[in-house]
Amino acid sequence: MNRTDGLVQRRRVVNSGNTIGQDGNSDPNGVYNDQSSGHAPDVEGNSLKDFNSNPTVDEDSDKETRLTLMEEVLLLGLKDKEGYTSFWNDCISSGLRGCILAELGLRGRVELEKAGMRKRGLLARKLLVKNDAPTGDVLLDEALKHLKEYEPPEPVQSWIEYLSGETWNPLKLRYQLKNVRERLAKNLVEKGVLTTEKQNFLLFDMTTHPLTDNLAKTRLVKKIQEAVLCRWVNDASRMDRRILALVFLAHAADVLENAFAPLSDDDYEVAMLRVRKLLELDFEAEANKPNANQVLWAVFAAFTK
Repeated sequence: MNRTDGLVQRRRVVNSGNTIGQDGNSDPNGVYNDQSSGHAPDVEGNSLKDFNSNPTVDEDSDKETRLTLMEEVLLLGLKDKEGYTSFWNDCISSGLRGCILAELGLRGRVELEKAGMRKRGLLARKLLVKNDAPTGDVLLDEALKHLKEYEPPEPVQSWIEYLSGETWNPLKLRYQLKNVRERLAKNLVEKGVLTTEKQNFLLFDMTTHPLTDNLAKTRLVKKIQEAVLCRWVNDASRMDRRILALVFLAHAADVLENAFAPLSDDDYEVAMLRVRKLLELDFEAEANKPNANQVLWAVFAAFTK
């Protein structure tokens, strides 16, 4: 599941009116400044410290349409007009399962076992159910049920394999979450973000889900761009947990490029440099910092180590 490659060459460049700071100045090690637009780094009047705090309860910042991590990553991966993900993307399946575990971690439903006297790494520690109360999301509740019933507990990396069906053990296939992309797409249809159509592909018909709410996609892309440009703080522990997870898992699912494609070449290089810095962090050290969500760092480690 190593996803640290593919960060150098840009696959495409698209000019867009939604570009973040196309004419601004970027400092790879500092905060992005958009001098040409006349806006300060924090366009909403909130301090960087307030924006990047880690509240006890993580909430999605989009008030209009609340999306889960899984829905956001899928939305990034879907082609707007065609309504399906790239046929060449073989990472999105496991990436979405990682999103499910991360979402459960953010909602306080799961936790890692204690490190104990003999310190154990993130990928060796078992994933435990902390709170089995229903989340209200069918996929999350199904995954939580599997985690609760399974004995003995397994680490995060094993659960990503079980939930995605990428395991050689046929006895573990019963834990696979099936039709995840289609179920997430239907959730987005219910939320008014996508619609449903039938398309003919010569030998077969396929249900597709083209984009209908351009604003929801624009907000999502802008949120990711701002996280690594104008709101960058050069310290992962000060970043909003949900946005940090979104950046990591969009990369793991090989859809992060879609959020950076509209950027100017200079901003694109800065954004990718900062993503690379996140991927090269010492996850063990980050997980041991005060108020760190260890489940998130274990999920990150599963995709990058």
